Amino acid sequence: MEIDAPPPLAAALQRKQSAYLSLDETFQIQKETYRGQQYSQIYFARLHMMRTLLYSLVPNLKPHVPVCTVLGLEGGKECIIVGTLYKHMKLKPTILDEYSKERSAVPLVKLHNFMHPDDHLVLEDESGRVKLSGSLFSPASYVTGVVVALHGKETDAGDFLVQDVLEAGLPSQLEFPLKSREDKYVVLVSGLNIGSSTCNPLQFQLLVDHITGHLGDEQEQGIAAEIVHVVIAGNSVEIPRGILNRQNLASKDLSTLSEPIKELDILLMQIAAGLPLDIMPGPNDPANFSLPQQPLNKCLFPGSSAYNTFRSCTNPHCFELDNIRFLGTSGQNIDDLDKYSEAKNKLEFMERTLKWRHLAPTAPNTLGCYPFADRDPFLIESCPHVYFVGNQDKYETQMLKGSEGQLVRLISIPKFCETGTAVVLNLKNLECHTLTFGTSV
Repeated sequence: MEIDAPPPLAAALQRKQSAYLSLDETFQIQKETYRGQQYSQIYFARLHMMRTLLYSLVPNLKPHVPVCTVLGLEGGKECIIVGTLYKHMKLKPTILDEYSKERSAVPLVKLHNFMHPDDHLVLEDESGRVKLSGSLFSPASYVTGVVVALHGKETDAGDFLVQDVLEAGLPSQLEFPLKSREDKYVVLVSGLNIGSSTCNPLQFQLLVDHITGHLGDEQEQGIAAEIVHVVIAGNSVEIPRGILNRQNLASKDLSTLSEPIKELDILLMQIAAGLPLDIMPGPNDPANFSLPQQPLNKCLFPGSSAYNTFRSCTNPHCFELDNIRFLGTSGQNIDDLDKYSEAKNKLEFMERTLKWRHLAPTAPNTLGCYPFADRDPFLIESCPHVYFVGNQDKYETQMLKGSEGQLVRLISIPKFCETGTAVVLNLKNLECHTLTFGTSV
């Protein structure tokens, strides 16, 4: 039974409301059936969709250059080829390395980034593949799985000399709504890691009290009344992994496993009693590991799920608030890009995914992914107004502007258990700031 409960201090706060629309259907695995299909099918679907788009851009950008396939290349003749990039990486881990770690007494060094100066790119379509060369096309900026159009020519050595790169760019965007010009805030938080040794429950309790209007004077309570939504972007609990290695769990072990989830439910119930709450799964949460992660089972949250304001969502998560579109992940897609390419910060990785029009280009190569048969759910068909990723080392944000006037607020949400920091976004103008809670004496 769902409860329609009034928010805490309702009479005093008169909390604002916002219209909510879930767009998670793309990421839900409901009608999919596994029939032994290979991962090649998701690459075919990706190439088909992206090639159609890139072909439509070529006449405007390169009107006099012919388009051909890899097999149709002619030596010295300029043309445009469209295909999927594959990155040969000398340091990329393989399953044989994992096996040798188990068999060897000396563990192999685990690298944070697998880049190497000898890495090179290959472009592949249905007809064949060709090695790419040229100083204008840096392997450091790209990963396996990105679909691009390349302008260049075949050299005598059989390589394709890249003279220009045509990326899809930011997709079209719904017009930013100007009707509502009042302050409405969305709180974004991730990496609570309740149950871990680094977690300080008091910090999150302070955040909950602030959101629900139980903290501060009348002025601060008035600001709290303008919060219309809360999003928790993954890694909410940490389950003791040592216990899970055993085949048979003792009753005391079961209690230890469930304790962090019970504690989380108590805290979330306080928020859900007052305002809408979305919770997304992360890599450490009790959900399927591969993307897209399905919603956390509501039976884990008997207290919170009794409220109709509580929503268990997918990862990635897409929704609209007052016609402002949000798109976000719990961070796996950006963390994986950080392992296999280079950028000055996480925001640059986020910008690349938007310009490639793909949330997780490294899936399924190095990022776990469901083997979809005839579609790729990670293609970005409409440009969001807000794009966030959770579980990052620090808070970063910037406003990205597209060639057609698109405006996107990029937000890197830090791990709350390590920083005590949540992010607050104003729906009125997409400006954001942080809320930081400390408990040191």
